[in-house]
Formats: sequence, C-alpha cells, structure tokens
Amino acid sequence: MASSLFQKIARFARSPQGRRTIAQVKRYANDPRKRQQAKGVLGKLRGRGKPRY
Repeated sequence: MASSLFQKIARFARSPQGRRTIAQVKRYANDPRKRQQAKGVLGKLRGRGKPRY
C-alpha cells in the first residue's frame, strides 16, 4: 500500500501539473509572508496554535 502511494506521488511529480505545483510551492517557500502563514497553519494542525474554546 505505502509503495503504491509513493509511486502515485512520484508519477504526479513527473507530470506537467505536478511540475507546475512544485514550482508554485517553491515560489511560496521563498516568500517570507507565505512562509509565516504556512508556519501558523502547521502549528495549528499540530495543536500549538491558539487554544480552541
């Protein structure tokens, strides 16, 4: 199961759409504002964001 998932991901990464997605992610990673937004989202997903009431 896991190997087929990685094969699908690798196939997507080699496709034209995958290449565009990778290029877009790299652009976002170089943008300090987007990087901060991503850090905030990851923190919330990991439970380190604002407490939920």
